Amino acid sequence: MNAPADANAPAGSTDGAGSSSLAGSSVLVTGGTGSFGKAFIRRLLDDVGPKRVVIFSRDELKQWEVRQHFGDDPRLRWFIGDVRDLDRLRRAMHKVDYVVHAAALKQVDTGEYNPYEFVKTNVLGSQNVIEASIDAGVKKVVALSTDKASSPINLYGATKLTADKLFINGNHYAAAYPTRFAVVRYGNVTGSRGSIVPKFRALHEAGESLPITDLRCTRFLITLPDAVQMVLDTFGLMTGGELIVPHIPSHMVTDLAQAIAPGAKMHDIGLRPGEKLHEEMISPEEGRRALIIADGKYYMIQPELATWGYEAPADGVPVPDGFRCASDVNDLWYSAEDIARVLAENP
Repeated sequence: MNAPADANAPAGSTDGAGSSSLAGSSVLVTGGTGSFGKAFIRRLLDDVGPKRVVIFSRDELKQWEVRQHFGDDPRLRWFIGDVRDLDRLRRAMHKVDYVVHAAALKQVDTGEYNPYEFVKTNVLGSQNVIEASIDAGVKKVVALSTDKASSPINLYGATKLTADKLFINGNHYAAAYPTRFAVVRYGNVTGSRGSIVPKFRALHEAGESLPITDLRCTRFLITLPDAVQMVLDTFGLMTGGELIVPHIPSHMVTDLAQAIAPGAKMHDIGLRPGEKLHEEMISPEEGRRALIIADGKYYMIQPELATWGYEAPADGVPVPDGFRCASDVNDLWYSAEDIARVLAENP
């Protein structure tokens, strides 16, 4: 995905408005010590030029590790805090212009066994981010979602769908205030923390068969740089209330395994609790409100009811009737060779 370039681009364009609006500003990232947070902050520091970046996370050790990674850059500010704590969020957001909400509990099987913990972080924590952003006069907030939020069958997906709706409808809540909210939704990320890549490689080197949850499974795949660019683009695209989905390739999980460990044996272990055979990013019901934007780079799900002055993108093209964005019916696909190339470029 190419970076944008014109700060005065209209809604629906990705030619610079997102990156340039963050230049010289104060940006806060919840969950900023995670894989996305580190990649996003690196991009801000190297290419965007923010005045200040606030890293808000609850893990003291990870904050120390990330401080070493960035060499104590003077533009960085470090806040130990949990999104469950509204007062701490309010303090951290003092004089912040833009917020990226990446903090979440994410492990599907863990959520099935610890449901209320996921509710407290992913749902109540999201509402806290909304409240604190409005109170602090933040200009724009972009929340990270997941393909599992579309037609959810697991607790994690259900909490993220709830969070999506809180952020979209947070624009009603903030209608008389300057703060606006949007959501980005994407699939599996290459190079993220907890990646299956090192595990599969170790099993292959030991001559063992690779455990595949279901040999028929398909998934979406996006790289960390593309996920970062998508968030930057969204700051330029959004007027408030948009849910942005990338137009990205699908792949067979068996092709992913072969890309990681060519020639490896594989065996079917069955789907885990709460796991889908195929992932979905836009349901047929959401497809009725979806547009193709940015020359096909993204889809945009428009809000059902907008009382805050929502503006549809001028270049938006409605998707076909009955449209559904799912990994088994996608029009873009990665082969094992394609995945191997992506992994080599994004270790």
